[in-house]
Amino acid sequence: MRPTPPAAQDTSGPTVPEPGTAHGRETAGPPAAAGTHRDAAPATAQETFPGPVSGRFLAKATLISAALSVAGSLLGLGRDQALAHLFGAGADTDAFLVAWTVSETAATLLIDAGMAYVLVPAFSVALARRGRAPGAVDPVRALVAASLPRLCLGLAAAALALVAGAPLLVSLLAPGLPEASLAADCTRLTATCVLTFGLAGYCSAALRAHGSFVAPAAISVALNIAVIGTVYGFGAHWGVRAAALGVALGGCLMVTLQAPSLWRRISGGPGPQPLPARAGDGLRPLTPALVTSVLLFVLCRQAQVFAERYFASALPAGAISHLNYAQKVAQLPMSLSLMVCVVTFPVLARAIAEGDLRQARDRTERDLVLVGCLVLLGTAVIVACAPQIIELLFQHGAFTAADTAATASTMRVYALGLLGHTLVGALVRAYFSTGRATWYPLGAMAVGLTVTIGAGAWAVGFWGARGIAAANAAGITLTALLLLHGLGARSVPVRVHRVVAELAKPVGAALCAAGAGAVCTRPFTSPPAAVAVGCVSVTAVFLALVWALDVAGTRSLPARAAHTVRGLVERGASHGR
Repeated sequence: MRPTPPAAQDTSGPTVPEPGTAHGRETAGPPAAAGTHRDAAPATAQETFPGPVSGRFLAKATLISAALSVAGSLLGLGRDQALAHLFGAGADTDAFLVAWTVSETAATLLIDAGMAYVLVPAFSVALARRGRAPGAVDPVRALVAASLPRLCLGLAAAALALVAGAPLLVSLLAPGLPEASLAADCTRLTATCVLTFGLAGYCSAALRAHGSFVAPAAISVALNIAVIGTVYGFGAHWGVRAAALGVALGGCLMVTLQAPSLWRRISGGPGPQPLPARAGDGLRPLTPALVTSVLLFVLCRQAQVFAERYFASALPAGAISHLNYAQKVAQLPMSLSLMVCVVTFPVLARAIAEGDLRQARDRTERDLVLVGCLVLLGTAVIVACAPQIIELLFQHGAFTAADTAATASTMRVYALGLLGHTLVGALVRAYFSTGRATWYPLGAMAVGLTVTIGAGAWAVGFWGARGIAAANAAGITLTALLLLHGLGARSVPVRVHRVVAELAKPVGAALCAAGAGAVCTRPFTSPPAAVAVGCVSVTAVFLALVWALDVAGTRSLPARAAHTVRGLVERGASHGR
């Protein structure tokens, strides 16, 4: 086994164990043929086969990523609080949020989803091939050389086109916007993030495939620090244009934060291999069909936001802001729960790359139930404490009590679709983890988008922003059901009925917990006290019901934890002798 060259070592985050080892222990087993399950069998050192990535590694990586994600989310709330405090929920804020649509779309396409869906499987296979033949071309470097220059040229061209066409873009996104010229100015600044976000997303996907999660998880911290700094530093003179400038500077910081770590990984030469090479399993190229299927899916999903802001632009000033603040707060539990999938996505891609469909199936089923439980707990808290949460976070300065009431009611409706949003984010990784083009996710998302647009056009006249939020929840929930239904036959062979049965249990627990939380918070007039009591009561009821229903074998967790602790103690004692 070749040691890692010093230049290739990266201390920025947890790394995947060397092949043939599980945290130092030799493992054995021949490579499985593609599409078959792996059976344990003796093997030579050259044929060693890595066992599944340890639960300790996944837990550590998830905790680190979640901690940085929490920090980024809190700073994101600080960013929204700064906007609400300085500019309220009026026409100026609406203008910036139309320009912010460019940043949201770029982040989704190039960081959160699109780039990751394409590049994590590609880098996973390249890492599996690296070191196969000493002296041969390094597949990782070859992948970077073939993809990065073209990507930079394409992104730069797209950014320039958006800068030039900013007024036209604003008129298409929000035709009824009062401050169209201000929105165009902000759009020209945020358009630069197409290039910087694209480079940041490339670095994030490559680092996660290498097993490094700290720098990719910290980029949201860098972005929000830049926006907050420019808003408070220049907001008095430039208004909301300062926030757009912060987006442009934040994109540069996101690249700067990750580039040194990725450079060490690439320039250090071949290092530890996550997977062994198999004869006949060549690199999967980034085909136009694969890239197109991923990008169209992500654009189709992001089009829900376009539809929302299009309909809201015809409502009284502030409607776009109310929707934005409601979504930002409601999406916090979704973002945190999906940290599980961010960490396990490279593991899933590697399992599929080596033909271990059983591990891929088990990994996907566990992830779906776990992220479902986490987001449903957050949904219950939001439904129970929505007015108090919005008052606590935003009702300062120019943000009035009327804004709080409108935002809270919209947020409660929007929260009904959080499970659907989370499941879509988790399920689509299973479709794209094969590294091959698949069009079913795009079709499912197109059906959901059609429902969102049709229901939104009908409901906005009756319920305003709440009708738009309800349409969003209906469309994304339908998409999640379609993706879950089609998963077994088109990608990982997930047992759909089993997953649905397991998810039904926390759904019932969340309904009961939300009701209990609403009752418990009613006597409290202080927002901090009401939020604290609501969080405690909802969590207590939800966890108790999850335990009683034995969701995903919850009752066996203490026994498994005790077994793990005993193993650690015994291992430590044996090392001490």
